[in-house]
Amino acid sequence: MEVHSAIDGKTGGSPLIDYWWAYPLLGAGTGLCAGLLGVGGGLIMVPVLSFIFRAEGFPQQYVMHLALGTSIATIFFTSVSNMLSHHGFGAVRWPFVRTLAPGLVFGTLVGVLVVRLLDTRPLSIIFTIFVYYTAARMLFAAPPLPARGMPGRTGMVGAGAAIGAVSSMVGIGGATLAVPFMLKRNVSVHEAIGTAAAIGFPIAATGTIGYIVAGMSSASLTAYSWGFVYLPALVGLVITSVVTAPLGVQLAHHTKPIHLRRIFALVLLLIATRMLFSFF
Repeated sequence: MEVHSAIDGKTGGSPLIDYWWAYPLLGAGTGLCAGLLGVGGGLIMVPVLSFIFRAEGFPQQYVMHLALGTSIATIFFTSVSNMLSHHGFGAVRWPFVRTLAPGLVFGTLVGVLVVRLLDTRPLSIIFTIFVYYTAARMLFAAPPLPARGMPGRTGMVGAGAAIGAVSSMVGIGGATLAVPFMLKRNVSVHEAIGTAAAIGFPIAATGTIGYIVAGMSSASLTAYSWGFVYLPALVGLVITSVVTAPLGVQLAHHTKPIHLRRIFALVLLLIATRMLFSFF
């Protein structure tokens, strides 16, 4: 299997991980944010993982690929926890999920293929632009139009494809795009967050398989990687994120997180600015 060949022969990074403690801490924070706000897991995971991977001396050309793939793989596990928690509150619109699913799967595969063709620098620039856009929208969101409804089946499949493609290219579970998409169509906040959690599962499942397969033929990947998924980081992230995500969900259904969203947006701006400076 590819994992064994990676452990035995691939280069970059040490088998004794100097930053092992960072992964559980990062997982706890991203799981809480994802459950509480419905967005943010991947937006924090990808840049922080890229900083850690660079510090570990991973191959520069694959730093962002590994960060994106590991983020998507982590979201695969947290999306199950989030989805079940929101379903327990009756906050998942399952007909929306079923209608969006074919587009989500197709778009996610297209996004992974695009990522495979790009180097770390353009991927970093794309991600930074997306984070700035997301933070600005969270700070200055306009109220939804009162008479707007969900589109028909064709429109839903197209929306799913767009959400899946962008999500897989920036390593997120889709809630960052799906939540405002539903809010603008007068879905309640709690149902939008809950449905977005369920939408994250097909994106993360398809994206995880895509990133593993896409990285199988890449030379000089770091040890302990499975395609573009770095297994030690995945384990550390999942262990804590699946615990804190349900806690965030419970808080979300008992609070009005508008002020937290603004604080989170400011954190995103700081992270994006840090990545911007790293380009130079």
